[in-house]
Amino acid sequence: MTVTSSDHQPAAEPEPAARVARAGSTPPGGPRPESAPVADRASTVATVLVIAIPVVVAFAVLGMTLTGAFTANQQLVSAGDAVQFGLVAARGVHDGTAALTVGLLIVAAFALPAQKADHGAMSSVQHRAARWAAISGSVWFLAAVLGIVLTGANTLGVPLTSPVFARNFLLFAFQVEIGQSLVVSAVAVLVATVLAAVATRATTLAFATVAALFALLPLALSGHAAGSLEHANAVNSLAVHLVGVCVWAGGLVAVVLLRTRTKGATGRMVARYSTLAGWAFVAVAFSGVVNAQLRLTGPLDLVTTPYGWLITTKATILVLLGIAGVVQRRKLVPGLLRAPTDRGLFVRFALAEIVFMAVAIGVSVAVSRSQPPIPQTPETGADTRSGLIGYPYPPTQTLQTYLSHWHIDWMWLALAVTGAGWYLWSVRKLRQRGDAWPVGRTIAWLIGCAVFIWTTSGGPAVYGMIHFSSHMVQHMLLMMFVPLPLVLGGPVLLALRTLPVRNDGSRGAREWLMLFVHSRWMQFLAKPAVAGVIFAGSLVVFYFTPAFQYAMQSHEWHVVMVVHFVLSGYLFFWVFIGIDPGPQRPQYPILIIALLATLAFHAFFGVAVMTSSSVYAIDWFHALGQTNDAALLDDQHTGGGIAWGASELPMVFVALLVVRNWVKSDERIAKRTDRQAERDGDAELKAYNERLTAMRNRD
Repeated sequence: MTVTSSDHQPAAEPEPAARVARAGSTPPGGPRPESAPVADRASTVATVLVIAIPVVVAFAVLGMTLTGAFTANQQLVSAGDAVQFGLVAARGVHDGTAALTVGLLIVAAFALPAQKADHGAMSSVQHRAARWAAISGSVWFLAAVLGIVLTGANTLGVPLTSPVFARNFLLFAFQVEIGQSLVVSAVAVLVATVLAAVATRATTLAFATVAALFALLPLALSGHAAGSLEHANAVNSLAVHLVGVCVWAGGLVAVVLLRTRTKGATGRMVARYSTLAGWAFVAVAFSGVVNAQLRLTGPLDLVTTPYGWLITTKATILVLLGIAGVVQRRKLVPGLLRAPTDRGLFVRFALAEIVFMAVAIGVSVAVSRSQPPIPQTPETGADTRSGLIGYPYPPTQTLQTYLSHWHIDWMWLALAVTGAGWYLWSVRKLRQRGDAWPVGRTIAWLIGCAVFIWTTSGGPAVYGMIHFSSHMVQHMLLMMFVPLPLVLGGPVLLALRTLPVRNDGSRGAREWLMLFVHSRWMQFLAKPAVAGVIFAGSLVVFYFTPAFQYAMQSHEWHVVMVVHFVLSGYLFFWVFIGIDPGPQRPQYPILIIALLATLAFHAFFGVAVMTSSSVYAIDWFHALGQTNDAALLDDQHTGGGIAWGASELPMVFVALLVVRNWVKSDERIAKRTDRQAERDGDAELKAYNERLTAMRNRD
């Protein structure tokens, strides 16, 4: 899905912010710059963009009226119509400005041309995008704060003027999960807004983009999907959906707003956005299907229930926008690459897409505020323990059930499948241009992806929430047996050899990847002592603090656990045996010493768990009905033995690879020295002998 033609065209300097008139001649038969098409006039574009937010609010209210959400959400003590309708309006403004802010930031950081003289400095058009993002981010932040206030009143069931609200609002905001998630999101919005306002370098823009995208994630916890039986898949899919929609819709609005300020780079900007939009479309479609099947009892709900009608409307708009994206990519983008200033047709097409996107966002707000056919209550199912773990409680664990029982985590599955597909596509691309890529690396990468799928969706994930020993198996797989083959696959090296190169000073995926692997952060993290402390020290922090219980009780902390285990393991093995480029590695004797020290510490941790006298996360296991503390402690001791024994095989394998690399390095040095001696007649040895002779003569 990568557009390569645009990245290899001659670069054009971005148009200065103060210039508003377009210069240059018009191709024969094309429109004159002075008489731009009506759809490309500022008044037309501004009108469409201004009415986009009211369209979002209007369709949100219409959708909620259709599903009866306003009456269904009323409590015994109502917060009042002002809170009910105000919450919908605030959410509409919130979602619209969120999409706009994310779109402006991501287009500025990844699609707009930068200064050629100093690639790290922002160009005038990037400055303009950042300032607009700061303005929209400010509105986003205000809408987020207002949303917290109105959600608090709605949750408490009292008007804003009630003394009950004044006394309990802080309790709601900082001690209730929905309030905490909204506060975290608002803080992230504020950080992104401040960074966008003060940004002068492209790296600051990237940090602002990351903060804005992170602000979307806690919002997935504030919907009713967070309380369903399948709350992990529901929350994950909703988070992916929010990110995809904001990148897609907000990016398109950003491209339209910046169209007159990029001059000759308009075609490249649109082409790069088209690549982002393609990935966003896939993410939105996939997450939408996952989320819908968790809330509907069957396909008939799509046509027989008001909630299903909203889902059908969203799906129809998605299909239409997907078709429009294909047309835009195949017809309009090539035309813009040939004639960047002839953008009238593209703007008309984009404005129509924005209107449809506004309708879809409004319908999404209505969906999030309406009750689906499947009840979204925390305890769903015959066994109340299912509500705690988030999926049907599995049968008694045996070797057969451990190997055969599955509960698909769709986000991790999609991530692994996407990684495997990208890797195979990249290898194919290399071979098509005549370059070789070792088969062993491909096999290693695919093995890592397959093990990751089983670890996050198979027996280790299913029973890892129920038994400590099973959890420890999952931990060791995520920390050792998944990262090791992934490191041997060399994904960074493959990406650098296949991703397109930018020549206009901007930073695409390849440029950002190069900047990261050679950054000061990586120079620090690549030190064996640092990687070893992160790898082994996190074991102590995780299990000997409340972090383990948080990861079992809270979905978001469980996701953090998975990400940390995989990344810490990847960093550790990359330092010792990685083939990817990065900071210079230390000498092999230092690597061996650091590896042995880490192995010893890991063994010490296993022994500490084996001899522990208290049960970790005891409240969690008691909530699952496991009240026999002696049995829990025995299972915990078994988990300690697993932690000790599971480290032996991969560590020995890594040690052998380090020794092999050491030997090969010495062989390469010896061959290089021999070739040098043949070229210069062994000048180095002669010079050495002459120094010895001179020293002897002096003596």
